[in-house]
Amino acid sequence: MAARNFGVQSLGSVAAAGLMLATATLTLASRQRRLEEARLQVKRLELEERASRRRALAHQQRMHWELLVKAIDDPSLAEVIDTYDKSIPAAKRRQYFYANAWYVNLYHLYRAGILDQEELYGHLRELFQSPLLREYWEASKGQRATLKNASDEARIGLMVDGLIKDLDEADTDEWWVVGNPPTS
Repeated sequence: MAARNFGVQSLGSVAAAGLMLATATLTLASRQRRLEEARLQVKRLELEERASRRRALAHQQRMHWELLVKAIDDPSLAEVIDTYDKSIPAAKRRQYFYANAWYVNLYHLYRAGILDQEELYGHLRELFQSPLLREYWEASKGQRATLKNASDEARIGLMVDGLIKDLDEADTDEWWVVGNPPTS
């Protein structure tokens, strides 16, 4: 009789162990589903944040342009933001405002992720073929000196400084091959 009880108890133990294993498997599967749902929710939030940031950058770029247009069109408004040397003629300072708009447009395209750093470099290389853009860059160096050294804006400014130096020192008329574009 003892042998028979042992067999019944063993079957009961095996059934209980099987039930525990099934419960553990279901619990694990449920946890994995919840973790996957949480991971997807985090990903959705990250994408929403990125989209919101891009919208904010686009809005800021529009505002920058609208403010610059007013300064270009109305010299009395330009005085509000004009930090250039007063010996520079007003018409030239207005051109500097326009040059700034072009530079800032490229900078915002980069910040929004539309251009990578290498593409930005290529556009800047083309933009700084203009002697007027180079004059603007020199005239605005005091403004750039106020930037935090670790900021994207300061880093891009240093990249432009190096690009202009490379363009000035180049012994080729093929400006599109001058310099070493940074890799993103």
